[in-house]
Amino acid sequence: MSVDHVEDVETGTESTATTAAADVRTYAVAPGVRLNVRNGPGTGYGIVRVLPEGTRVPIFCQTPGTWVSGPYGTSNIWDNIDNGEYVSDAYVQTGSDGYVASRCA
Repeated sequence: MSVDHVEDVETGTESTATTAAADVRTYAVAPGVRLNVRNGPGTGYGIVRVLPEGTRVPIFCQTPGTWVSGPYGTSNIWDNIDNGEYVSDAYVQTGSDGYVASRCA
């Protein structure tokens, strides 16, 4: 977790701000897979990029979407890996058939 020192110039008060990004784990994409990254949680959303083989992804939150079958089972869970970018959890080795991160708001 990172901490930034903040001082309010007008009042002279100090506070700290923490960043949760340092707490986010990364997970391996299935071996031999070039994974489509979509702009929403489902196969009906557009592809924004393709992850190369051997990629690890952060999971900031998860949300239900289109059912997909992949190397790690069949799931309707979609992983938010960046702002507006989602991958099917069926292609990410999380070690779980359920949610491993909080639900997306």
